[in-house]
Amino acid sequence: MTATHFTRFAAIDWSGARGSRHRGIALAVCEAGIAAPMLVDPPGRAWSRTGIAEWIEAHAAEPLLVGMDFSFAPPRIARGSYLPGDPVPNDAKAFWAYVDSRCGDEDLGAASFLETAHRRHFYFGAADGRKADYMHLRACEARHNANGGGKPSAVYDAIGAAQVAKASFAGMRLLHRLDASLPIWPFDPVPAKGALVIEIYTAIAARAAGLRKGLSKIRDAPSLDVALATLGSAPHVPLARYDDHATDAIATAAWLRTRATDPLLWAPPALTAEISHSEGWTFGVA
Repeated sequence: MTATHFTRFAAIDWSGARGSRHRGIALAVCEAGIAAPMLVDPPGRAWSRTGIAEWIEAHAAEPLLVGMDFSFAPPRIARGSYLPGDPVPNDAKAFWAYVDSRCGDEDLGAASFLETAHRRHFYFGAADGRKADYMHLRACEARHNANGGGKPSAVYDAIGAAQVAKASFAGMRLLHRLDASLPIWPFDPVPAKGALVIEIYTAIAARAAGLRKGLSKIRDAPSLDVALATLGSAPHVPLARYDDHATDAIATAAWLRTRATDPLLWAPPALTAEISHSEGWTFGVA
């Protein structure tokens, strides 16, 4: 399988923070060709998660490939359940609906799901025991690690700046909403037209841009242009602020444009039908 109809590429750096406006969210878009990705300004002082949903829904009919930087589902293959011992659905789309039904947080937030609804499954600190007991990975994450990409954060780790738990479960609420409007890969097949949402990992784009492990963040204009050039892109339009969120989105959009027609990334050998409907896959993991 090769996806060939996409002519626009968007990368979204996501956030699971509390509140209704999030400086940790950034959206960058580029067209086919070599022009550098451009940041999309939020409708207000900062993006909301709901605002991102509305932006994607408004572009659902376009040949747009949308990459989002969070885990689209928790691990299930290795453990037999997303939340072992609790009566929860066993396929991703039903689980997204379940997460949404158990959250009352504003702006598609999911902190209450971790902190109240299913507290015992998440690591918040030493009082919860050994952190290693919570570090379960999906099949694609284990594959990425085996390929030398490094061990990604686990969605059950809810402490520290590097944790992805709150962002991922908030993202699942977003996916439940978007599921009514457009396909989400690999839970849905690649469409012949229109938009598609995929999971990305900005560290994969950073490696492709020549950045070393542990030094994958870009915080200045020259470094961003070097990364973009490595990805076949023209120099960027100067930014008001060079923070990790903006530069991650810009570099990853450029990377997505270069990889969108790679047949291996759309049909990785380890991606089974069971994984496709239960755990999903990170685009870029072969």
